[in-house]
Amino acid sequence: MTPTSNASAPDEATIQKYLRTAIEAAAQNASVDGGPFGAVVVTADGQHFTAVNRVTADHDPTAHAEVCAIRAACKALGTHDLSGAVLYTSCEPCPMCLSSSLWARLDAVYFAADRHDAAEGGFDDAVFYEFFTATPAERDRLVPVRHIAVDNRKAPFEAWAANPVRAEY
Repeated sequence: MTPTSNASAPDEATIQKYLRTAIEAAAQNASVDGGPFGAVVVTADGQHFTAVNRVTADHDPTAHAEVCAIRAACKALGTHDLSGAVLYTSCEPCPMCLSSSLWARLDAVYFAADRHDAAEGGFDDAVFYEFFTATPAERDRLVPVRHIAVDNRKAPFEAWAANPVRAEY
């Protein structure tokens, strides 16, 4: 994975505009059936894709606003690579959302509330941040993650490498 270029960072007014859009979407969503999180992906050519947290509404623990905005942008644009795009989100991305941003090759991520604001609001994900810096023994208290060697474990990668029409990441 190679980092994206950040050739043209948005100005302060643009950042404020899209953060406010994300916050407004989050507040509206929280007043109906969703979580208090919103996000906007803005492409280099100005297209924007706004999404909200749908975890409880859709019974999908991965339906965070940032992930939903990335999914919407990728689907509409017909690509998995959002190089040149920027993510604006109402709150600091959790590790899953930050990882999704990296996989999408976003140029930047801007957020309004931070993880401490989220914790005060009842959304404390400190344990998830700690998971990645913990020792394997410390991780076991959350969820054991174990490598198990299986003889044919490389078969999917070999099939992918042999596929002449594969889409490169």
